[in-house]
This record gives sequence, C-alpha cells and structure tokens, in this order.
Amino acid sequence: GVMAKSKPEVSIQSCGIYSTWDSKSKALPQIEQFTTNVIAKLDVEFGLIINIKKAKGEKLHFCIYHPDIPDSNGEIMPPFEGVEYIKENDWQFYLGDTLWEPIENKLGDWRMTLTLNNKIIADKTFNVALEEQGSVNDFWRKRGY
Repeated sequence: GVMAKSKPEVSIQSCGIYSTWDSKSKALPQIEQFTTNVIAKLDVEFGLIINIKKAKGEKLHFCIYHPDIPDSNGEIMPPFEGVEYIKENDWQFYLGDTLWEPIENKLGDWRMTLTLNNKIIADKTFNVALEEQGSVNDFWRKRGY
C-alpha cells in the first residue's frame, strides 16, 4: 500500500524580542524576552522561531502585516510576504522584523503568520508601543506607591 504521508509537526520555539539578527548568518537570533509587547525602539528585533518536523521540501508561506506604515511615497506598505522551502526534516525558521525611522508611524499591531499547506501553523500579533504607555503598575510606581 501507499505509505501515508506523516503530518508535519510544528511548534513555536520562542516568540518575543531577540538579539540582533544577521540574515546572512546561519545562526538564528537568540531570544532575549518572551513577550508580544514590544517597546518601540530603533532596530529592536522581534518575531518568532518555529520548529517544523517532517515537512522537508514543502513550501512555507510567511507574512508580516504591519500597522499602516506609509512608504517613502506616502502609500501604505503592503504586508511583507514570501515563501521559504523547508530544507530539513527538523528545521527552525525565524520570522521577524525590526523598527526603522521614524518610529512614530510603526506603532500598533504587527501580525506575523506562517502557513503550510494552506493551514496557518503560527499566528502571533505583537503590539508595538512607546515606552510611556506603560502599564497601570508602572503608572503608580512612578508616583511612589
């Protein structure tokens, strides 16, 4: 009989803020803080790392939906998307982004999705906000409570 194709196994290894990533390097960035809240700073690196098993040769679609960021012509940038072929049977993939000047128009929700065989296998939304919008606790702490 025909061997049933085993289902890919996907797990999110980490998600949050990472060390600076060199896309030319084989090494993935290191997680520095597990979070979906990102303080808007220049060059902050945030995203997620997934591990996919048993899916070698398949196409992984990735997409990053930015908040409404205007490009240099004032047009809203389309989502950043692309395809990566899964290279090994036990494979890690980093999907992430970083902030550039001006920071003010990068605030809001950055949603990152990974899709395999038309199924979303990872979906994380990062909230990028200025530091001043701290939590209620910070609010009171600054007042000495």
